[in-house]
Amino acid sequence: MTRLLRLLNLIHTFGKYRLDILFGEEIPTRIKLLTLPLKIYPQPKLTRGQRIRYALEELGPVFIKFGQLLSTRPDLIPDDIAQELNNLQDNVTPFCTAEFKKIVERSLGGTVEEIFDHFSDEVLGSASVAQVQTARLKTGEDVVVKVIRPGIEKIIDKDVRLLAFFAGLIEKFSVDGKRLRPVEVVEDYRTTIFDELDLQREAANASQIRRNFENSKLLYVPHVFWDYTTKNVMVMERIYGLPVTDAEALRKQNTNLKVLAERGVEVFFTQVFEHNFFHADMHPGNVFVSKVTPEDPGYMAVDMAIVGSLSREDQYYLARNLIAMFRRDYRQVAELHVLSGWVPPETSISGFESAIRSVCEPIFEKPISEISFGESLISLFQTARRFNMPVQPQLVLLQKTLVNIEGLGRQLYPDLNLWDTAHPYLENWIKKRYHPKTLWKEFKYHSPDWMEKFPKLPELFFSSLEGIQTFAKAIPHIEEASIALAKQKQAKKKSAIRKIAGITMLAGSSALIIPQLTGLSIPAIVLFVTSIALLSF
Repeated sequence: MTRLLRLLNLIHTFGKYRLDILFGEEIPTRIKLLTLPLKIYPQPKLTRGQRIRYALEELGPVFIKFGQLLSTRPDLIPDDIAQELNNLQDNVTPFCTAEFKKIVERSLGGTVEEIFDHFSDEVLGSASVAQVQTARLKTGEDVVVKVIRPGIEKIIDKDVRLLAFFAGLIEKFSVDGKRLRPVEVVEDYRTTIFDELDLQREAANASQIRRNFENSKLLYVPHVFWDYTTKNVMVMERIYGLPVTDAEALRKQNTNLKVLAERGVEVFFTQVFEHNFFHADMHPGNVFVSKVTPEDPGYMAVDMAIVGSLSREDQYYLARNLIAMFRRDYRQVAELHVLSGWVPPETSISGFESAIRSVCEPIFEKPISEISFGESLISLFQTARRFNMPVQPQLVLLQKTLVNIEGLGRQLYPDLNLWDTAHPYLENWIKKRYHPKTLWKEFKYHSPDWMEKFPKLPELFFSSLEGIQTFAKAIPHIEEASIALAKQKQAKKKSAIRKIAGITMLAGSSALIIPQLTGLSIPAIVLFVTSIALLSF
């Protein structure tokens, strides 16, 4: 019943903003028939971008996040829609400040006057899951206070259940359903988005990333005040950076946009390969640029609710795949895909190599502004379908982050050559991975565990030998049992054949003795001879 009500709400919102008009006339007849009831709604006096934005806002956080992702892809959607969807980053309609204060007071166990020296009623940012306002601590630090929207858990639960329902239908009835694994992807998204509702988890993530970049000028993460942080309230240091999308302000302070764009790529690869702990929600609303030393710019990041990491194997295969692509060694790319288990083991290496070449070759040595990623995505999807490549749920967050990074790079410096920026970094990472110092570090990391197990090695060794001896002794008995079983099956088979032969001989004899009744003298002879052969088996 809940799903039905939510579905009706979706249809109502779709009609309220007349989103059916945006599809034009080039839609299948059956879809046109389904959209006929929506014509009872009047056409709103809004631009198409505003219609989409308001519809996504009304439908809730799951849909808002979808809009945030689209806003970073002006190559996939028209500019006017992309610009409007940018407002979803941190300008979602806020809830009232009185409710905000009540949540803070319940969580921190005191009034805002007792906890803070000053508390602003002005909303600094309002996103899909949480809202942010500013304050000053009694100790004098300027801070931001983040609070989870009231009742958001129930809304998200309903939306995710509805997504899971549709995912089940897609997996059951779609040609690509099993390969795309929509049910598994939705379940992974459920875990991710509910983790986002725990601000203590976000604070811990922020502290870890801050520690990872503590001595780096690439990225700054604000300090968390743990004494004022709970599951649904978080207090952090307030930062004063420029929004990464504010191109005019960045130009006014003479920011080196080429260096900034390149460092964005470096931040991403450092997090993925060196730290193996990456900010997986780097949409423009969460990224700022430091006002200090604009000629040598650095980033500032907030909202660490969603983070990701890869297994050691996926990390290695991803780096090797990218390096092979940069070298245009498509044969190795195909082989690595098979070795990693990303495509079925029976995949034709030669055929897969050819398909990868046809997708990758056109996009090399071009700046982002000249690359048609839309066409590349379609080609990759066709390749995936042709070679039965399943979706890798463990890489979904990484793929999402790559999309965000690409969107930021496009906005900051369209002539950025992603390949030239990333290639040297990955080459160095592979070298460092097998450097003696790294291997020694790995040895020291695992040595306590190995030393703990070392005294048990003799016992395990002799137990294994005893097991081998026991198995060796059992082999003759196994062979005897197998022979006896085979003879028993053969005897049963012969017995059955003889029974059939007896029946066949009886039929053949009767036909020979009384041919005038059967009229089948020749077939009778055949039956008779066959029965003799069967009996001799």
